[in-house]
Amino acid sequence: MKRIPAVRPEIASGTEGDGTWWIKFSLDVRHDLAWNVVQELGHVCNWLSVDERLPTRFYPVSAPPYLNGGPEDFLYWIIASAERAFSPAHALEWLEGRLPNPVDDLENWNVD
Repeated sequence: MKRIPAVRPEIASGTEGDGTWWIKFSLDVRHDLAWNVVQELGHVCNWLSVDERLPTRFYPVSAPPYLNGGPEDFLYWIIASAERAFSPAHALEWLEGRLPNPVDDLENWNVD
């Protein structure tokens, strides 16, 4: 995750009692590719295709905006598994196979 453009280095992760996992991170919303990253992660994690959906969800979370002063500091993104059998290593394989490659080459993220 740290190699993906716009992802800030502070990344949290954990597991739930049922064995599912999650990862939480924030994006530098001022980065030119921030919304490209949101679109790519949303595509792979939420809707790869009608016939090929991963047991993951990618979504934003935030404290109430009136308490925190803006999205730059308190908007976080979660990737969470819905099945215990789908490990973080499996998710990494899918992301590496479908995100721009190499993921840290900014030119690969431009869709123009």
